[in-house]
Amino acid sequence: MTEHIGDRLTPDELRTLFLFESLTDDQLRTIAEQGEVDRRPAGTVVYGEGEEATCFFVLLDGELSLSRRVHGVDVEINRTSQRGVYAGATQAYLADSVGRTYLNTMRAVTDCVFFVLPAETLATILRDWFPMAMHLLEGLFIGMRATQTAVGERERLVALGSLSAGLTHELNNPAAAAVRATSVLRDKVAGMRHKLAMIADGRLDGTRLRALVELQEDAVKRAASAPELSAMQASDAEDAVEAWLDDHDITGAWDIAPTLVAGGIDTEWLDRIADAVGEENREAAVRWLTYTIDTEMLMREIDDSVTRVSTLVAAAKQYSQLDRAPYQTVDVHDLLIATLTMLRGRIPKGVRGVKEFDRSLPAIPAYAAELNQVWTNLIDNALSAMGESGTLTIRTGWENEHCLFVEIGDTGPGIPEEIRPRIFEPFFTTKPVGEGTGLGLDISYRIVVNKHGGSIKVDSRPGDTRFRVILPVDPTRYMVRNEEAERLAAG
Repeated sequence: MTEHIGDRLTPDELRTLFLFESLTDDQLRTIAEQGEVDRRPAGTVVYGEGEEATCFFVLLDGELSLSRRVHGVDVEINRTSQRGVYAGATQAYLADSVGRTYLNTMRAVTDCVFFVLPAETLATILRDWFPMAMHLLEGLFIGMRATQTAVGERERLVALGSLSAGLTHELNNPAAAAVRATSVLRDKVAGMRHKLAMIADGRLDGTRLRALVELQEDAVKRAASAPELSAMQASDAEDAVEAWLDDHDITGAWDIAPTLVAGGIDTEWLDRIADAVGEENREAAVRWLTYTIDTEMLMREIDDSVTRVSTLVAAAKQYSQLDRAPYQTVDVHDLLIATLTMLRGRIPKGVRGVKEFDRSLPAIPAYAAELNQVWTNLIDNALSAMGESGTLTIRTGWENEHCLFVEIGDTGPGIPEEIRPRIFEPFFTTKPVGEGTGLGLDISYRIVVNKHGGSIKVDSRPGDTRFRVILPVDPTRYMVRNEEAERLAAG
């Protein structure tokens, strides 16, 4: 056990600690007067993460552990008995405008003896004795934080711009298709009016006109349920219909046949036309029915296009969460599908998507828009790793009885083992200069861990990299449990 006089250390004792060994005698005397010796029994929580940082601790004897709260429980990050190690108010030198709290939790594993300095005393000593160093350290800290904030905002704006461009492209395709189909439909309807005038101009009596209308209704039903044919099947069917049209002296058979086949019409069905309207009205009736099928298919195309636009708009609202509360109960699958919809334009044709969703998962309380940012970052990284081809796998399931997971996997080259510990560091990136800020995973980590009490794990080897996001189903459960554990540890 360290020798000391009363509850204080002598300057000579302080000099044996590596932190103070280079100080002058006067400086050592000042520190000796300001600090005191503190003993903590085994199992004691010396200080807790997030509490106001009031003291700076230097270990004199015993063994301590440091832990960080991850996923709602304390995870040990260091355990040591090295004399002279320090922890606590390590950011005491920062200006008062910066919130100063303990960055971890310290526990006494065995009976421990500490030399303790009040945080304010440490701050004054550092500023008076090392003013230039303190200016540099404070500038470095504030500058780093400001840079991280600015670059983080820029990354979010770049991601939003990219998503907006992709969404614009995705919206333009169905919108253009709807406009094109509407234009063609207008011409077809005009043709139908012309043919209707010819048919109704005294050529058909009421019975035949009724039979033609019944054929028209049947043609509409066939067009709505027509099976999709392979290229070879469609070609054979068109040849048969075209031959039938030629045999019955109907001009433009090559132009009419594809429309009739696409609408599910075959030669047996065409044989019914003459029975319904007579030989002399066959061609006019065939063209009238062709117009009917054409307009039905065009209306279906318009309906599909408008539905696609509506789906994209709904996905954009789900992704942005602009019309919803920031913190709400959500289904992670809805968020994942919205994100995939937004990113569809950025997924190369050679990349195959696989979804393995466990629909038994419950809805969870979360910051939905921020989780969407996590999915975007992880999926974007996976796509970058694979390039133009590969398999993107998105999987959900139960991590344990209290937590669910969302896993993003890719078949890229993997993350080298030597850089794996650094991937969550701010500004660390393996992308070429100008292509990545190195904040995607850092932002994702802070959203998952700090805002949701979850964790992110990575497992990577060539051809199989998986980022697993673990989220508690009930975050408050872990907070309560952790507080109880701390109270028990404190005795």
